[in-house]
Amino acid sequence: MEASRLPTPKAGSSARNAVRKLTHHWLAICQRLLATAAVTLVSAPIAVASGAHQLFELGDFALESGVVLPSAKLSYVTHGELNGTGDNAILVPSAYLGDHHGFDFLIETGLALDPAKYFIVATDMFQNGLSSSPSNTPPPFDGPHFPAISIRDNVTAGYRLLTEEFGLTHIKAVIGFSMGAQQAFQWAVSHPDFMDKAIGIAGSAVEYPHGAIRLEGFKAAITADQTFAGGLYTTPPVAGLKAGGTHWASWGTSQEWFRQGLHTEIGLSSPEDMITFMQNLVLSWDANDLIGLANTWQANDIGATPGFNGDAAKALASIQAEVLYMPSATDMYFHIDALTAEAEVIPKARLAVIPTLWGHMAGLGLTPEDAAFINDEVSTFLEK
Repeated sequence: MEASRLPTPKAGSSARNAVRKLTHHWLAICQRLLATAAVTLVSAPIAVASGAHQLFELGDFALESGVVLPSAKLSYVTHGELNGTGDNAILVPSAYLGDHHGFDFLIETGLALDPAKYFIVATDMFQNGLSSSPSNTPPPFDGPHFPAISIRDNVTAGYRLLTEEFGLTHIKAVIGFSMGAQQAFQWAVSHPDFMDKAIGIAGSAVEYPHGAIRLEGFKAAITADQTFAGGLYTTPPVAGLKAGGTHWASWGTSQEWFRQGLHTEIGLSSPEDMITFMQNLVLSWDANDLIGLANTWQANDIGATPGFNGDAAKALASIQAEVLYMPSATDMYFHIDALTAEAEVIPKARLAVIPTLWGHMAGLGLTPEDAAFINDEVSTFLEK
């Protein structure tokens, strides 16, 4: 498969300006990722987030497991203004190793998530260091004692934010990448009348065995560090986190990405530099937060939604919203065959495969080609 080409802009200066903005955005994203990955931490790390995020107080929050998380908090940011009818709201949940900045590359005037048109609410998942997490929750739920979190727990927290804080009874869309896509599909099943559209980019409604086993390898790399001490560490388990970063280094893109030397497009001098890049990115996170999020990812199963008795196909078939399903052609986390099979079950789904060599990371819009493809597909889908 050849590297994708930048789609030809539609006629008109506005389209040309949009492509220029996308190019600017992908450079900014690369710079932010490189800056994050270059940090060497000497104290307990937290997820990086430079935005003026706010905290929504959830109070004593009942989890799907039956545990009540006291004084729970949901972190979020907003862009744009809510219109008089409230029908311009779009929810953007976060992804693994990410925060509420995940779709910044589409949030600008003239792009798909135009804050002049839409009211965008970007939320942070539980356990990402900003919302309630092992790293910021006091005893008895601190560190490894933090309770299990499901994708549905995140959806419930987001639903409360939208309905209680903003008074919304219906929104235009939910859009997510990776674990954010897991949430988008769950939203469409748990609250079928709440949104018009759902967009899932490089993520699935079910975590299949291969992905769950891969994540088990990542967790094992961290926990094998004696400093981890069963999650009761007093200093970061650096060796384990670096080993975890090494795990991610070969999985985020694709085999052809390495063979064709595309590492240079994010400022790396050699393929091996991807190891250091990912090691330092993982080092910027708390180990218990990473493991908690991985557990949530592994357990994702839309068929476990109450009322579907473990039948994922039945749950997907119940979706009433229009769905834009966007796998990456070379994703090694969420394989295109599994995602295509899921899309075929959803009644009003459009499958739009990202033609890329950037694997899973294509969903971040790191190249002008991928950013333009995602922007065009999302923009067209939202406007139709």
